[in-house]
Amino acid sequence: MPPPKPDASEYAPVRGNDIDFDNLPAAPVHERKGLYITRRDLLVFLLSLLISLPVGLLFALIFGDNASSSSCSPPQPNAHAASSGAECKPTTTVPQYFQTSPELWAGPTATGKAAFLVQTKAWDTAVSYVPNQPLQTGIPIEGMGEKEKSVFGMMGYLTPYRPSDGFGVEEWPLPEGAEVVQVQMVSRHGSRYPTEGANVGAFGKKVEKAKEQGKGKFKGKGALEFLNDWKYELGSEILVNKGRQELFDSGVLHSYMYGQLYNTNSKIIVRTTTQDRMLKSAENFMAGFFGLEWTQNATIEVIIEGEGFNNSLAGYMNCPNGQKVRGGTDAANIWIHNYLQNATARLSSLVEGYEWTIEDSYAAQTMCSYETVAYGFSRFCSLFTYQEWVGFGYSIDLNFYGNDGFGSPVGRAIGLGYQQEVVARLKNHTLGYSGSQINVTLDNNTETFPLNQNLYLDFSHDTNIISILTAFGLRQFAGTLDPTAYPGRHNFTVSDMTPFGARLDIEIIRAPRAIKADRSGYEGGSDKETKYVHFVLNQRTVPLGWSLPECDASRVDGWCELEAFLKAQEKEEKLAGYEKACFGDYEMRPYGMVVDGRPVN
Repeated sequence: MPPPKPDASEYAPVRGNDIDFDNLPAAPVHERKGLYITRRDLLVFLLSLLISLPVGLLFALIFGDNASSSSCSPPQPNAHAASSGAECKPTTTVPQYFQTSPELWAGPTATGKAAFLVQTKAWDTAVSYVPNQPLQTGIPIEGMGEKEKSVFGMMGYLTPYRPSDGFGVEEWPLPEGAEVVQVQMVSRHGSRYPTEGANVGAFGKKVEKAKEQGKGKFKGKGALEFLNDWKYELGSEILVNKGRQELFDSGVLHSYMYGQLYNTNSKIIVRTTTQDRMLKSAENFMAGFFGLEWTQNATIEVIIEGEGFNNSLAGYMNCPNGQKVRGGTDAANIWIHNYLQNATARLSSLVEGYEWTIEDSYAAQTMCSYETVAYGFSRFCSLFTYQEWVGFGYSIDLNFYGNDGFGSPVGRAIGLGYQQEVVARLKNHTLGYSGSQINVTLDNNTETFPLNQNLYLDFSHDTNIISILTAFGLRQFAGTLDPTAYPGRHNFTVSDMTPFGARLDIEIIRAPRAIKADRSGYEGGSDKETKYVHFVLNQRTVPLGWSLPECDASRVDGWCELEAFLKAQEKEEKLAGYEKACFGDYEMRPYGMVVDGRPVN
C-alpha cells in the first residue's frame, strides 16, 4: 500500500539517510603469508586509538549534521511520485518550511539550450543599429508605427517586466508630514521557460515529426526558411537569465523605495512556494534588496506548492472546481480563430510537407515570447503584423478574465486566502481559522506569520495575483470582454497587470490629519491622525474608490482611508464563498454568464 498523502495544512519532517552497517561493502583483503604482531606494533596501535578518539569526537561536535550524507531523496508529496533513493532522517534542526536546500516539490527543472545572441541575432542593416538590452526587441513588425507601443509590451503574461501604462489616475507624492509606515508586496516570478504541456512544446514535436516522416519533403521558404534548421530546445518552467535579472532589479527598486522600512536589528520572514522558479525569484529579489549576504537580513519561508496543499500563494492548488473552469479558454479560442485567419493563410503558403493550422500560428506567437526571454532573440516574432500582436495580447486577456478574474466562478475564492492574510496583518492578528486555502499551521504562528514587520515580501503566480485582485473586490477589472471583437484600450489588460516580475505593493500611509480628496492640502478643523491604503500595481496606482463604495471615488490619488478599506474587505471576504466556489456541486456556466468572480446562484 502506498504511503498516505500528507495533510494539506501540515508538513512532514525532512528525513535523512540511515547508514546500513550490515550491508557495507567489504574492505579489501590483502594476502599475507602470516600474522605476526610485536609489542611495538601493539603500543603504536593503542597510542593511535587514544589520539583518534578525541579527534573524532571533536569533529562530530563541530560539524554535526553537516557531515552526514546529502544523497537522500526528499519526502514525496503524493503516493504516485517515485522516490529516487532512501528517505532521509532529520539532518538539520531547520523546519521544513524554512529549508531552501535541497529543494522539495521543486517541479520540473530542465534547462534549455544556452543563449548565443552574438551568433543568432539579426537586424535590418538599412536602419540604425539598436543594441540589445539584454533582449533584442527592436525588430521590424509590419504595420507598426514609430510611436506605437512595442509588441513586447503586449504579450500578456509572457510580457517581460515593464511598468504599467496606468490604471486611470495620476501619481501623487506624499504631502509634507505624511509617511509610508508599512508595505505588503506580492510579486510574480520572473521570466521562465514554458510550463510542461505548453503549446510550444507540442509545436516543436510536430515540426520534428514532419521532418522525420517527410523524408526531405519538409521545406520552409521565405519568412519560414529558418524552420529548415530550427529545433525546439527550450527547458521547462525554471527561470531564464532575464527572469533572474527582473527579480534582482525589482529587489533593487524596492530597496530604493522602501529601504528604511527594514528594521536593521531584525531578520524578516519572506514567503514563497517550493517551485524552483518561485524560490529562485525570492532569492534573486533578496540579493537585489540586501546584497549577496541577504541571509543575514531575511529568512525565506518555503510553502509547499502541490495539489491539495493549502497555500495562499498558489490558491488554485486547493480549489478542485478551478480545474473545471473553461470559460476563459473557450472565449480565447473564439478570438484566436478570428484574428489569426489571415496569418494562418499567409504562413501555410510558406511551408511544404507540413499542415500549418491556426493552432500552429498561435504557438508560433507564443514561441516568440519564450525564445526571446530564453535566447535574447527569436525569428518567430517578425512573422506577424502589429495588429496580430494586438490580437495575441487580447486572447490572453480573455483567457485570464474568464478563468481567473471576475468572469470565473472561482476568481474570488482562489485569491481569498491572500486577501485574508493582508487584512490580518493590518489588524495585527494571526489566522487560527479556515474558510479558505490559507495554511492554518503557518498562519497561526508568529514565527511563520509575523505581525511585527513593516516590510512584508511574498512571491506568487500570475493567475493567483489576478484572483487576489478579484478577491479584494477591485471591480474596475470587471466587465465582460467580447470574444468576437477587440474593444480597444480596456482595464483588464494582463500585460499591465501580471507581466513577468509583476508586483503589487500595498502601502500604508500615515498622515497627521485627513488629506483633501483633490490633494490641495490637509483638511482643517481636526488634528486626528489618518491612515490610508495605496495599491500600486507595477509602479502605477490602482484607484480603490473606483471599485469599493466605502472608499472615496473622488480622490484624485486613488487612496482609501484604512478604516474604510477594512470595512469594505469584510464584505468582500463573504462574497468569495470559498467552500461553494471550490468544492460545491454547481453547473459551470458558459463564458459571459459569470460576472462577479463567484458561482451564479
